Amino acid sequence: MHVIKSVNLETVCGITSKLPENIHPEVAFAGKSNVGKSSLINALMNRKSYARTSQQPGKTQTINFYNINEEIYFVDLPGYGYARVSNEIKAKWGRMIENYLQRSMQLRLVFLLIDIRHEPSENDKHMYAWIVENGFYPIIIATKADKIKRSQLQKHMKMLKVGLNVEEGTPMVAFSALTKQGRDEIWELIETYALSEEPFAEETQIEDTIEEPQTGDPE
Repeated sequence: MHVIKSVNLETVCGITSKLPENIHPEVAFAGKSNVGKSSLINALMNRKSYARTSQQPGKTQTINFYNINEEIYFVDLPGYGYARVSNEIKAKWGRMIENYLQRSMQLRLVFLLIDIRHEPSENDKHMYAWIVENGFYPIIIATKADKIKRSQLQKHMKMLKVGLNVEEGTPMVAFSALTKQGRDEIWELIETYALSEEPFAEETQIEDTIEEPQTGDPE
Protein backbone atom coordinates (compact mmCIF):
# COMPACT_ATOMS: atom_id res chain seq x y z
CA MET A 1 0.00 0.00 0.00
CA HIS A 2 1.31 3.41 -0.94
CA VAL A 3 2.16 5.57 2.09
CA ILE A 4 0.48 8.98 1.86
CA LYS A 5 2.63 11.58 3.54
CA SER A 6 1.09 14.76 2.14
CA VAL A 7 -1.96 15.84 0.13
CA ASN A 8 -2.53 19.31 -1.24
CA LEU A 9 -5.30 20.65 -3.48
CA GLU A 10 -2.81 22.67 -5.46
CA THR A 11 -4.65 23.93 -8.56
CA VAL A 12 -8.30 24.46 -9.48
CA CYS A 13 -8.89 25.11 -13.19
CA GLY A 14 -12.06 26.63 -14.58
CA ILE A 15 -13.07 26.95 -18.22
CA THR A 16 -10.79 29.94 -18.84
CA SER A 17 -7.89 28.79 -16.67
CA LYS A 18 -4.53 27.86 -18.11
CA LEU A 19 -3.47 24.33 -17.26
CA PRO A 20 -0.65 24.12 -14.73
CA GLU A 21 2.80 23.17 -15.98
CA ASN A 22 3.34 20.36 -13.52
CA ILE A 23 6.62 18.48 -13.26
CA HIS A 24 5.15 15.32 -11.70
CA PRO A 25 3.07 12.61 -13.47
CA GLU A 26 -0.69 13.06 -13.55
CA VAL A 27 -3.47 10.48 -13.14
CA ALA A 28 -6.94 11.60 -14.28
CA PHE A 29 -10.30 10.40 -12.94
CA ALA A 30 -13.36 10.64 -15.19
CA GLY A 31 -16.92 9.52 -14.57
CA LYS A 32 -20.51 10.63 -14.54
CA SER A 33 -21.96 12.64 -11.68
CA ASN A 34 -22.48 10.67 -8.46
CA VAL A 35 -20.47 7.65 -9.66
CA GLY A 36 -18.20 7.97 -6.61
CA LYS A 37 -15.19 9.87 -7.95
CA SER A 38 -14.55 11.88 -4.80
CA SER A 39 -14.99 8.78 -2.63
CA LEU A 40 -12.41 6.90 -4.71
CA ILE A 41 -9.91 9.76 -4.62
CA ASN A 42 -10.35 10.13 -0.85
CA ALA A 43 -9.81 6.39 -0.38
CA LEU A 44 -6.63 6.43 -2.49
CA MET A 45 -5.34 9.45 -0.57
CA ASN A 46 -6.29 7.76 2.72
CA ARG A 47 -8.32 10.82 3.67
CA LYS A 48 -11.93 10.75 4.81
CA SER A 49 -13.21 13.85 3.05
CA TYR A 50 -10.38 15.79 1.44
CA ALA A 51 -11.72 15.59 -2.10
CA ARG A 52 -14.88 17.61 -2.09
CA THR A 53 -18.05 15.55 -2.45
CA SER A 54 -20.91 17.58 -3.86
CA GLN A 55 -24.43 16.79 -2.72
CA GLN A 56 -25.67 18.43 -5.92
CA PRO A 57 -24.82 16.31 -8.97
CA GLY A 58 -23.27 18.24 -11.82
CA LYS A 59 -22.13 21.08 -9.59
CA THR A 60 -18.39 20.53 -9.97
CA GLN A 61 -17.30 22.78 -12.84
CA THR A 62 -13.54 22.70 -12.33
CA ILE A 63 -10.58 20.41 -12.87
CA ASN A 64 -8.95 19.84 -9.48
CA PHE A 65 -5.26 18.91 -9.16
CA TYR A 66 -4.29 17.11 -5.95
CA ASN A 67 -0.55 16.95 -5.25
CA ILE A 68 0.23 13.63 -3.57
CA ASN A 69 3.56 13.31 -1.71
CA GLU A 70 5.15 15.84 -4.08
CA GLU A 71 5.48 12.97 -6.57
CA ILE A 72 2.18 12.60 -8.44
CA TYR A 73 -1.04 14.50 -9.19
CA PHE A 74 -4.57 13.13 -8.98
CA VAL A 75 -6.65 15.10 -11.47
CA ASP A 76 -10.40 15.15 -10.76
CA LEU A 77 -12.30 15.91 -13.97
CA PRO A 78 -15.85 17.37 -13.98
CA GLY A 79 -18.62 14.79 -13.76
CA TYR A 80 -20.71 14.31 -16.88
CA GLY A 81 -24.17 13.11 -17.79
CA TYR A 82 -26.30 15.05 -15.30
CA ALA A 83 -29.62 15.76 -17.00
CA ARG A 84 -30.46 19.05 -15.28
CA VAL A 85 -27.33 20.81 -16.47
CA SER A 86 -27.81 22.96 -19.54
CA ASN A 87 -26.35 21.94 -22.90
CA GLU A 88 -24.22 25.09 -22.80
CA ILE A 89 -22.56 24.02 -19.54
CA LYS A 90 -22.17 20.44 -20.81
CA ALA A 91 -20.38 21.78 -23.88
CA LYS A 92 -18.05 23.86 -21.67
CA TRP A 93 -17.19 20.83 -19.55
CA GLY A 94 -16.52 18.84 -22.70
CA ARG A 95 -14.11 21.49 -23.95
CA MET A 96 -12.38 21.62 -20.55
CA ILE A 97 -11.87 17.86 -20.47
CA GLU A 98 -10.77 17.66 -24.10
CA ASN A 99 -8.36 20.55 -23.62
CA TYR A 100 -6.85 18.76 -20.64
CA LEU A 101 -6.55 15.38 -22.38
CA GLN A 102 -4.91 16.97 -25.42
CA ARG A 103 -2.67 19.52 -23.74
CA SER A 104 -1.45 18.00 -20.48
CA MET A 105 2.24 17.22 -20.78
CA GLN A 106 2.28 14.95 -17.71
CA LEU A 107 -0.88 12.84 -18.07
CA ARG A 108 0.13 9.19 -17.69
CA LEU A 109 -3.08 7.35 -16.89
CA VAL A 110 -6.86 7.84 -17.14
CA PHE A 111 -9.34 6.00 -14.93
CA LEU A 112 -12.96 5.87 -16.08
CA LEU A 113 -15.41 5.17 -13.24
CA ILE A 114 -18.59 3.23 -14.05
CA ASP A 115 -21.35 2.15 -11.64
CA ILE A 116 -21.06 -1.65 -11.46
CA ARG A 117 -24.80 -2.07 -10.84
CA HIS A 118 -26.00 -0.87 -14.22
CA GLU A 119 -25.36 -1.26 -17.93
CA PRO A 120 -23.07 1.55 -19.15
CA SER A 121 -25.08 4.60 -20.20
CA GLU A 122 -24.74 6.27 -23.60
CA ASN A 123 -22.73 8.98 -21.84
CA ASP A 124 -20.38 6.34 -20.41
CA LYS A 125 -19.90 4.78 -23.86
CA HIS A 126 -19.26 8.17 -25.46
CA MET A 127 -16.75 9.09 -22.74
CA TYR A 128 -14.85 5.82 -23.14
CA ALA A 129 -14.64 6.24 -26.91
CA TRP A 130 -13.72 9.91 -26.55
CA ILE A 131 -10.83 9.22 -24.19
CA VAL A 132 -9.51 6.58 -26.60
CA GLU A 133 -9.81 9.07 -29.48
CA ASN A 134 -7.69 11.47 -27.44
CA GLY A 135 -4.90 8.93 -27.17
CA PHE A 136 -5.49 7.08 -23.89
CA TYR A 137 -6.90 3.68 -23.02
CA PRO A 138 -8.89 4.36 -19.85
CA ILE A 139 -8.63 1.76 -17.10
CA ILE A 140 -12.13 0.89 -15.86
CA ILE A 141 -13.01 1.27 -12.17
CA ALA A 142 -16.33 -0.42 -11.39
CA THR A 143 -17.61 1.54 -8.39
CA LYS A 144 -20.13 0.65 -5.69
CA ALA A 145 -19.04 -3.01 -5.69
CA ASP A 146 -20.49 -3.48 -2.19
CA LYS A 147 -23.98 -2.81 -3.60
CA ILE A 148 -24.16 -6.12 -5.46
CA LYS A 149 -23.82 -9.72 -4.27
CA ARG A 150 -20.32 -11.15 -4.46
CA SER A 151 -21.67 -13.98 -6.61
CA GLN A 152 -22.83 -11.41 -9.19
CA LEU A 153 -19.52 -9.53 -9.36
CA GLN A 154 -17.92 -11.21 -12.36
CA LYS A 155 -21.16 -11.15 -14.34
CA HIS A 156 -21.47 -7.40 -13.80
CA MET A 157 -17.82 -6.83 -14.67
CA LYS A 158 -18.37 -8.61 -17.98
CA MET A 159 -21.51 -6.53 -18.53
CA LEU A 160 -19.39 -3.37 -18.28
CA LYS A 161 -16.64 -4.78 -20.49
CA VAL A 162 -19.06 -5.74 -23.25
CA GLY A 163 -21.17 -2.60 -22.90
CA LEU A 164 -18.19 -0.27 -23.23
CA ASN A 165 -16.42 -2.46 -25.82
CA VAL A 166 -13.30 -2.29 -23.66
CA GLU A 167 -9.98 -2.88 -25.42
CA GLU A 168 -8.61 -6.38 -24.80
CA GLY A 169 -6.09 -6.50 -21.97
CA THR A 170 -7.31 -3.31 -20.32
CA PRO A 171 -7.37 -3.70 -16.53
CA MET A 172 -10.77 -3.51 -14.82
CA VAL A 173 -11.02 -3.16 -11.05
CA ALA A 174 -14.08 -3.53 -8.83
CA PHE A 175 -13.98 -0.86 -6.11
CA SER A 176 -15.97 -0.15 -2.96
CA ALA A 177 -15.55 3.08 -1.02
CA LEU A 178 -17.19 1.32 1.95
CA THR A 179 -14.96 -1.75 2.19
CA LYS A 180 -11.94 -0.30 0.29
CA GLN A 181 -12.05 -3.33 -2.01
CA GLY A 182 -9.80 -2.64 -5.00
CA ARG A 183 -7.85 0.24 -3.45
CA ASP A 184 -4.51 -1.55 -3.32
CA GLU A 185 -5.01 -2.90 -6.84
CA ILE A 186 -5.62 0.63 -8.16
CA TRP A 187 -2.48 1.90 -6.43
CA GLU A 188 -0.51 -0.92 -8.06
CA LEU A 189 -1.75 0.24 -11.47
CA ILE A 190 -0.81 3.85 -10.64
CA GLU A 191 2.67 2.78 -9.58
CA THR A 192 3.09 0.59 -12.67
CA TYR A 193 1.86 3.02 -15.31
CA ALA A 194 2.03 6.53 -13.82
CA LEU A 195 5.15 6.36 -11.69
CA SER A 196 7.10 4.52 -14.39
CA GLU A 197 8.40 6.06 -17.59
CA GLU A 198 5.74 4.83 -20.02
CA PRO A 199 2.15 6.17 -19.99
CA PHE A 200 -0.78 3.78 -20.39
CA ALA A 201 -1.70 5.38 -23.68
CA GLU A 202 -2.40 4.61 -27.31
CA GLU A 203 1.26 4.01 -28.05
CA THR A 204 1.62 1.56 -25.14
CA GLN A 205 1.35 -2.16 -25.79
CA ILE A 206 -1.53 -3.23 -23.57
CA GLU A 207 -0.62 -6.16 -21.39
CA ASP A 208 -2.98 -8.39 -19.48
CA THR A 209 -1.96 -7.10 -16.07
CA ILE A 210 -5.05 -8.53 -14.43
CA GLU A 211 -6.14 -12.08 -15.12
CA GLU A 212 -9.39 -12.23 -17.03
CA PRO A 213 -12.14 -13.71 -14.85
CA GLN A 214 -14.17 -16.62 -16.17
CA THR A 215 -17.69 -15.24 -16.40
CA GLY A 216 -21.08 -16.12 -17.73
CA ASP A 217 -23.07 -13.96 -20.07
CA PRO A 218 -24.61 -10.81 -18.60
CA GLU A 219 -28.34 -10.66 -18.25
